[in-house]
Amino acid sequence: MRVTSGLWVAAYIRRAFVEGAFAAVVRRGSEEAGAIFVVVDWLDGTVDLYGPAPQTAFDDSKPTDRLFSRIGERIDRLAMQERIASETRFDSDIWVVEIEDRQGRSFLEMATG
Repeated sequence: MRVTSGLWVAAYIRRAFVEGAFAAVVRRGSEEAGAIFVVVDWLDGTVDLYGPAPQTAFDDSKPTDRLFSRIGERIDRLAMQERIASETRFDSDIWVVEIEDRQGRSFLEMATG
């Protein structure tokens, strides 16, 4: 069984703090099942943007873990904001979590392929 988005985000933020990074919820989405997007700020004017992995990243069974894929790498903040605005127009229940980390660590489980 998959945990709720709200619980996953709370645990994710705690993990970032434990690893020495700063994390904050920028946009709160649906508590139960909102899609989660993660912004990693390199603190040099660029960010990485991660979103839910496409369904093709999962096998035939229903996924139990959240997998992510990188949508944008070392992009400027304006490009990231435009992409988030586009995602919000498509689905108003999304979560956006921002991590500040000079090493660019995302602390996410990434989809392969």
